[in-house]
Amino acid sequence: MTDPFPFVSRTRAECPQSLLDRAARLPVPRVALVNAGAPKPLQGIREAAEAGLADPILIGDEAKIRATADRIGWDISHLRLIHAPHEHAAPEAARLAREGDADAIMKGQIHTSTFLKGLLPSSAGLREKGTRCGHVFHITSPTSDRPLLLTDAALNVDPDVATRQACLTHAVGMAHKLGIDRPKAGLLAPTEDPIPTIPNTHEAEEIAAWARTALPEAIVQGPMALDLIFSAEAAQAKNYASDVAGDAHIMLVPNITSGNALFKLMSLGMGCCCAGIVLGTKVPILLTSRSQAAPDRIASAALGAVMAAR
Repeated sequence: MTDPFPFVSRTRAECPQSLLDRAARLPVPRVALVNAGAPKPLQGIREAAEAGLADPILIGDEAKIRATADRIGWDISHLRLIHAPHEHAAPEAARLAREGDADAIMKGQIHTSTFLKGLLPSSAGLREKGTRCGHVFHITSPTSDRPLLLTDAALNVDPDVATRQACLTHAVGMAHKLGIDRPKAGLLAPTEDPIPTIPNTHEAEEIAAWARTALPEAIVQGPMALDLIFSAEAAQAKNYASDVAGDAHIMLVPNITSGNALFKLMSLGMGCCCAGIVLGTKVPILLTSRSQAAPDRIASAALGAVMAAR
């Protein structure tokens, strides 16, 4: 047997205990699982329920859900089960949330585009007109429970300044719910110097200036190269004055390519636990990658409980 690819971590991710402890102090949310009839998502919601992080509502093809539950040895007779197969499952979850019968929505065995198409249009009734949604990953390393909130790595493809401002606002709100009173945010760019040929450097400078008035409860700096966000020593070597360098709670990326690459590098290459959630809707939407493992799913459920709490 050959050794694994040398850039893939052999360290197994672990759900951060501090996040579990915070969620345990809050009411258990009613979580609607969309297209619940496959083993992996059904096992995920089962684990969340057994950990006291979710009161499941199972939505999808009823026969498939019951058959899969039997296959994994889970008695679901006490749970609410709604027959709404295929493309009808996400709109049904939206209806439940809209009517106050679900506190969070979780992605099951369904393509992300189909899932979000049933939840994010204004006709679904889950967001106010004009509200911009954003995805945030709560990322912790194997050696620390201290989170880095990464936005946006899964939803907004090439966000404009206003969308990134909304994403930053969502992340600051999440940080507050996690007990971080004055979060520090670094706005990622290839360099800390605004350069005419790299538009996102000027946009990061614009967002940082906006945040000084719009988000006084946060410390926001940008543009910042990745080494500056991660390392105070790098900032010192470059004579870059910063309260954020080496101490960031939030990293705002310029586009989905950079964000998604960073998330997957931290997950696969560093063994980090990554909990994913969409904010800006009436209830949080738990959205993780299909390749993610059980600790990520449990962490996402815990994060959902934190963000669902009033």
